[in-house]
Amino acid sequence: MWLALEPVDHENGCVRYVPKSHLKSMRPLATTGTLGFSQGITDFPNADDISNEVAYPAQPGDLLAHHALTIHRATVNHSRNRPRKAIGLIYYREDAVEDLSARAAYKSELIAEMNAKGRI
Repeated sequence: MWLALEPVDHENGCVRYVPKSHLKSMRPLATTGTLGFSQGITDFPNADDISNEVAYPAQPGDLLAHHALTIHRATVNHSRNRPRKAIGLIYYREDAVEDLSARAAYKSELIAEMNAKGRI
């Protein structure tokens, strides 16, 4: 979920979704190098993504919610003085089970990569 704290539109990079993309198979992922957003779809965008993408401008207090597999992104902030502050939230069902060994391996790899690049 994404909670807008300030007005967000096309100029300062609103969230964009590819509708129904969560109904398709999982796309290949790799690290992006962007701290805090470490995974990205390696074959994005394809022609289907761009032709179906929908932008969602938001006002403070608007909450955008999507399935974890829905393809989504925010475009570059082209404004000179308008940030796009927001709060990101993740909801897990009560019966969700975390794969602790996979989490530990991912975290270890990410920390090593960020240390090697001098990012942390």
